[in-house]
Amino acid sequence: MKGRAADLKYVEGAARMIAEIAQSDKIVVEKSTVPVRAAESILKILSANQKPGVSYQILSNPEFLAEGTAINDLINADRVLIGGEESPAGQAAIEELCSIYEHWIPREKIFTTNTWSSELSKLAANAMLAQRISSINSLSAVCEATGADVSEVATAIGLDSRIGSKFLQASIELFSNYDILNLVYICECLNLPEVAAYWQQVVDMNEYQKSRFTAKVIQSLFNTVSGKTVTILGFAFKKNTGDTRETPAIHVAKTLLDEGATLKIYDPKVEEEQIYCDLTHPSVCESPEKVKKAITVYQDAYSACENSHAIVLCTEWDEFKTLDYHKIYHEMMKPAYIFDGRKILDHKALIDLGFHVQTIGKCLQRPLLTRFCGGTSCMH
Repeated sequence: MKGRAADLKYVEGAARMIAEIAQSDKIVVEKSTVPVRAAESILKILSANQKPGVSYQILSNPEFLAEGTAINDLINADRVLIGGEESPAGQAAIEELCSIYEHWIPREKIFTTNTWSSELSKLAANAMLAQRISSINSLSAVCEATGADVSEVATAIGLDSRIGSKFLQASIELFSNYDILNLVYICECLNLPEVAAYWQQVVDMNEYQKSRFTAKVIQSLFNTVSGKTVTILGFAFKKNTGDTRETPAIHVAKTLLDEGATLKIYDPKVEEEQIYCDLTHPSVCESPEKVKKAITVYQDAYSACENSHAIVLCTEWDEFKTLDYHKIYHEMMKPAYIFDGRKILDHKALIDLGFHVQTIGKCLQRPLLTRFCGGTSCMH
């Protein structure tokens, strides 16, 4: 895993820098997500390079912050997790960090563990959240095939107190696969192939959701987007951030470009340079110049939608809910399609305007032939 190797490289570099500079006892705190047993690696490096009279304690204090709400998540944390050695010195170090958090976090919300439990808990928490999203996304495919509404199904099962309602919103927004892949790697290293395969399936289901959504776009546009213009509204991986890491928009855009589409892209926060960089990166693109010619980045949604055959909504920006879709419809090629990958639009109102609307986990319109013929019996 290249990502894990890069993490270990930076962790090792930081540890060597601390050992070089430190002149007195230090408490070293892991804050971000790190590979499990990274604390052990840090301590080995520090111990091998420590100066006389200098000792170290390593604490694991993973953050549980989300982009766009990070400050609120820090101030109003559900819990603070601190892991350290089960020795008197280790417990004293834990208490030192606890005393800092207690300035704004009640002590009962501070949970202390051993170092390894703390490191694994961050990976496990993200993996469990991804599992819930993976589960509801798998059910969204069943809903579309049966006529059920995934939002209604999610509400119904969320009312069960054993399950709860959080992270049951089907969409193309996916929880980061990075931590799950770390967990897969750990399981493989521990010779737990069945456990590794289980978590790998969560990753595979999340990837399937993106592929399935994009396939629906192509199928709806008469099974080809070659020579057609598609507008992508939203490029960030979620609203209120300009971050594009693991954004589903990259997968959607790449697939459409590979199929010969011309793309018009608008996002209120993501810089034009970032969009071009993401779509011409060697990992997703073999012909950067060809891709650049097929992409135009716009500064407003209305210009981006003019003369397009379809709109694909990839980020749940609030402004997309209030656009004048009557105006947009009249400026688009007909038939005009909207693919709502975040389930945020008023689908009935769009259908009334004349749009052909597709979303995730709900069948909004029967196929044209079925509607015109009054049923499938006319399909001889």
